[in-house]
This record gives sequence, structure tokens and C-alpha cells, in this order.
Amino acid sequence: MKKIFVGVFTVFCVAIIVIIIHQKRQHSIFQNRVFQQLTELLKNSNVQYIQEDTILSYLNDGDIICRLGDRIWSMYFKELSPNDKKFSHLGIVRIRNNTVSVINAEGLANGRKDFVNEVSLKDFMECAQKIGIYRLKNIEGEIVSNTALKYIGVPFDWQFDMEDNSKLYCSELLYVILKKTDQEIVLNKVFIKEMGKNIIPLDVCSQSEYFTEIGYWEKNTFLARRTESKY
Repeated sequence: MKKIFVGVFTVFCVAIIVIIIHQKRQHSIFQNRVFQQLTELLKNSNVQYIQEDTILSYLNDGDIICRLGDRIWSMYFKELSPNDKKFSHLGIVRIRNNTVSVINAEGLANGRKDFVNEVSLKDFMECAQKIGIYRLKNIEGEIVSNTALKYIGVPFDWQFDMEDNSKLYCSELLYVILKKTDQEIVLNKVFIKEMGKNIIPLDVCSQSEYFTEIGYWEKNTFLARRTESKY
């Protein structure tokens, strides 16, 4: 019975995210209530979240932090990755004056923030079931985080259109930042038939030669690649 419930619930979540994409954010009051109720259902389940103190010593300015969230669309987005299906969202770490924040493009987040914003590491991790930290090999982290800062306030890209940088989704934000710093960088894309478009998948860091994996956390499991940090 439990497996049946999980299967039905997953199908329902996928149906909801398809509605989001095709209706381009034209959500009804009823749909918003459904989102809230399902999210609360997931939050109240026996899910273990990763705490910020667990990863703090491994972070450098400009690192890419990936997570698997508990939102109703998290399972959908992680499945869009062709190879490594661990993550549903990513952001850019910014460290200034011993304060760690994350710049990320969020849609339907707390407070209905549908744009590129800067949040505390704690807020970014509040729903994290998995966390991965990746570091660019040939670009200074400070350049990455400073470039990310320029995009704060850009609306979230609900059309997932990589040809239009006036709106950005999370991995598209990373793509635009890297293209600003190095035009020669080429990130993997995947064609999504339901959208009729190419997108930058969430395994863009773990499956790319441009990044080094610093660490990966999955509930109580941790695998560290490096331990040095400027923080």
C-alpha cells in the first residue's frame, strides 16, 4: 500500500509541474493551496535534512552548491538530468566578512520569490535532503560570486528559454555567469520533449570537466574530495 501511495503521489507531483510549465505561472488560488498542502505533507514526513554547520568548513567563495529539495517539483527537476539524478536546484556561494550566502534563481519559494535572490546558507539548506559542493577549476571564485551578484532581481524563467537572458532559472543563471567569464566554456544541454527546448540539467557540475567535486552529503552519508577552505 505504501508503494502504491508513493507512486500515485509522484505521478501527481509530475502532473502539477507540467501545469506550472504549460500555464506559465498562471496559477489559480486552488493550485497554490495544493502546492502548500503537498509541501507541508513532505515537510512533516520523516525526512532528514542536512544542517549548514555540516558543510560550512568546506565552502569557498564562488563554489556551486547543489541540493535535492523537498518541494513537490524537486523530484521532477532531478529526473531531467540524463546521468546524475541527485539534485533539483543549485546556487552560487558568496562569502563576505565571514557571512555565507547563496545567490540562486528561485521559483515559488518562501514568500513567493520568483527571481534571482541572495539568501542565507541556512535558508538555502532548509529543505535539503542531499547537498553537493563543486568548485570551478580555472576561474576564481570571487569572479563567479561577483558576477552572480549582478543578476539579483532578474525574474525567474518559467519558459525555460535559454535564448532570452532577461529571465533565468537556476542552472541557466550558472550558464550565463560562466559565459560572461569564459566564452569557451561549453556546458551540457538536454532536450526536453515536453517543453520542446534544450535546458541546462542539474548534473551540469557533477558531469563536467570544468568542476571539481568538493563534497557530497546524503542525510547521514558524506564523501569529501577536498578539505581545504578559505572560510
